[in-house]
Amino acid sequence: MTTEIKICGLKDPEALETAIEAGADLAGMVFFARSPRNIEPVRAAELARRARGRIGLVALTVDADDRLIDEIAEVVKPDMVQFHGSESAERVETVRDRTGLGIIKVLGVSAPADLAAATPYASLCTRLLLDAKPPASADRPGGLGEAFDWTLLEGYQPGLPWLLAGGLNAGNVVRALAVSAAPGVDVSSGVESAPGVKDPERIREFIRAVRQYDSVGRDQTNKVRTTA
Repeated sequence: MTTEIKICGLKDPEALETAIEAGADLAGMVFFARSPRNIEPVRAAELARRARGRIGLVALTVDADDRLIDEIAEVVKPDMVQFHGSESAERVETVRDRTGLGIIKVLGVSAPADLAAATPYASLCTRLLLDAKPPASADRPGGLGEAFDWTLLEGYQPGLPWLLAGGLNAGNVVRALAVSAAPGVDVSSGVESAPGVKDPERIREFIRAVRQYDSVGRDQTNKVRTTA
């Protein structure tokens, strides 16, 4: 089994090309003004044109209105829209039906009960993404570079592909995969030299760590799980 890798928050050609050449599966672009990774649709469309057919394209939004969703769909033409806010299942279904795009819904996790929130979205989404809950004082959604307790995900099977996010980097992603058995991972700040500034070498190191786990660690972990 090969772990799906998403590099999120890409906004310059060098980082995008590095992600593609290193073997990432998905490239995320952020459309949220308060994020240091925010990118305008016109600029994102330029990146999308050079990447299309070489990597899956994901547009991250946060409680976006119809105007922005329509502009992204028409100008950027991503493969999937990622909902990173408080979007209801009804809102997700509406956007899916209007745009015909794949859907990733992000859920914040800090306790076992949080996993039940996936139920209304499971039949509507292409993937789920499980991230750390932000602190109460945060002005942006997501884990903000912090990890959560990966043991909460042991045996987690929502019935569709999912990705693990929150505080991942090249130094801890193997441990995260070994604990959670996640079929995919998502990283943003963990491959940056500063907020919003992707580091090509950190991207390579992260992808290299995941692929080494795929070739050695995942088989060993599965053997332990099936014999325990």
